[in-house]
Amino acid sequence: MVLAGAVLSCKKNSSQQAGAVPLPVQADTVEPGDTIIVDSGITFEEAIAGTEAPKSILDELVLLDVLYKSVDNKLHQGQILTNEKIGDDIRNMFGFMLENDFIIEKAIPIVHYNWNDSLSMDDNNTYSFCYRNVSYSKHARGMAIDINPRFNPVRWKSAARPNQPEGAVPDTTVNGTLYPGHIVVKEFNKLGFRWGHTFSKYHDDHHFEKR
Repeated sequence: MVLAGAVLSCKKNSSQQAGAVPLPVQADTVEPGDTIIVDSGITFEEAIAGTEAPKSILDELVLLDVLYKSVDNKLHQGQILTNEKIGDDIRNMFGFMLENDFIIEKAIPIVHYNWNDSLSMDDNNTYSFCYRNVSYSKHARGMAIDINPRFNPVRWKSAARPNQPEGAVPDTTVNGTLYPGHIVVKEFNKLGFRWGHTFSKYHDDHHFEKR
């Protein structure tokens, strides 16, 4: 299968009309006959509906249409709401993951989960922006992305606390699971992202962030 390009839907403020701005693509075309299953196809205004984020942050966000192979081994289109500073990186990473047959179960802006990170994680949803824990979370500005959280749960170094999402257990034989030395981890590192596996109190294996 030849890869398809993602389109960047770029909006600087919510008063503008929804639209898409074509940018350099992940690759050339989709193989004739390929069917793309759309997991998310909302507008920028719909993607930010209900957020408490200030305009200064919303003005930094872009909405990416991304392609990936899902757990059904079919080509899916989802969306990532993220900071424009890492928009190219995220688009390139989705191209890299698709090219290397790395599974992404789904990628849907977290407004679909009423801005509830726990619900999104439990559904194994990949996302970037969520205005929460604003004093320390890179997600509050869209400068982080969570990849397949149920495949790659938070694991506390103290055994007294359960994995997050609860009940999730990593299995490195499952496509979509990350581990030290994985090509997806290495590629994120090349782009300057820090992997949550290296955090001091817990292994946040689904999390990548950039300063």
